[in-house]
Amino acid sequence: MSEVYLDHNATSPIRPEARAAALAALDVGGNPSAQHARGRRARARIETAREQVAALVGGSPERLAFTSGGVEANNMVVADAAAAGCRLLIGAVEHSSVRLAAEASGAGVETIPVDTDGVADLAWLQARLADWRDAEGPPFVAMMVANNESGVIQPLAEAAAMVHARGGRLHADAVPAAGKIALDLQRLGADSLALAAHKLGGPQGCGALLWRDDALRPSKRLHGGGQERGVRAGTENLAGIAGFGAAAQAAAAELAVGHPAETAAWRDAASEALKAHASVIVFGEAAPRLPNTLFFATPEYPADRQVMALDLAGVMVSAGAACASGKAKGSLVAERMGRPDLASCAIRVSGGWSTTEAEWVRFTEVWLGAFQRHARNRAEAA
Repeated sequence: MSEVYLDHNATSPIRPEARAAALAALDVGGNPSAQHARGRRARARIETAREQVAALVGGSPERLAFTSGGVEANNMVVADAAAAGCRLLIGAVEHSSVRLAAEASGAGVETIPVDTDGVADLAWLQARLADWRDAEGPPFVAMMVANNESGVIQPLAEAAAMVHARGGRLHADAVPAAGKIALDLQRLGADSLALAAHKLGGPQGCGALLWRDDALRPSKRLHGGGQERGVRAGTENLAGIAGFGAAAQAAAAELAVGHPAETAAWRDAASEALKAHASVIVFGEAAPRLPNTLFFATPEYPADRQVMALDLAGVMVSAGAACASGKAKGSLVAERMGRPDLASCAIRVSGGWSTTEAEWVRFTEVWLGAFQRHARNRAEAA
């Protein structure tokens, strides 16, 4: 039986285009900072990738620095905001790379709550900004474009307008959303934006940080050479960057032909089938969501048992975010959405560039079979 991989929000398998670009870059064999022919060829591949990645999110290649991943990009921006004396307003369902970086920064931190659908409470944000005192320093807001567990898309442009009116800035973690929905840095209103290659079919260990204008250029965190627009010193990850660019270009082509909408139909069919046969609660169902993501829970059916039963049948999903895998704690996202009772029962199913309709159908069949066995065992033990 062939494997069914539905954990693209953790890591998307590498695309053929990205693999080919990374391998070709490995064969170049030159340092991108060198002036000789091999160095120039390596530099050309990096600058091509920079244009490809920037194009995916409507950013400027002149204002893009490659990083080791989304975690580093998020940490860089949070550290800059804290150093600038900002007070940090962090979305309740932000990725741990933002939330924990804020807590470790030494700056004042507040949490922007979300409603039961996982959408940021803009009324709370508006009221907080209206009461802002100059002595608190400029406000800094971090808000995901879309949540990595629930897939819920946040009202980023509206939040950015509020923050800018108060003289603050907004950072967008676009790692889960890039390649899944169309993104444009200017329309989002974000001052900075983080990306990761492996979430859209590129190599692991490569990401990017973009900024809206030169006044928002990040400060240097790694010192040495003048690589990456003077923001991040060190010889670039040539193969990773080349693969990232190729993956971004492929993802942009898929968005242009509407592939994500097709994916949403497969996801929704699976969701309806589950709800028809089990007491399934789908998180964020009433809100706009990434088309590839299904985050749900079944009362008294622990997430680890669900993941294990599916895995034994060759179907791979996650119990919440990949960074929390193997931990006994339930989903923080489910808790923040007002369902702590379901936090330990929530699983995430996420498709991607290589997913087929048949794989969503296979997942549905396997999950329903596992649930029926679980229900019978509970009834017999009662």
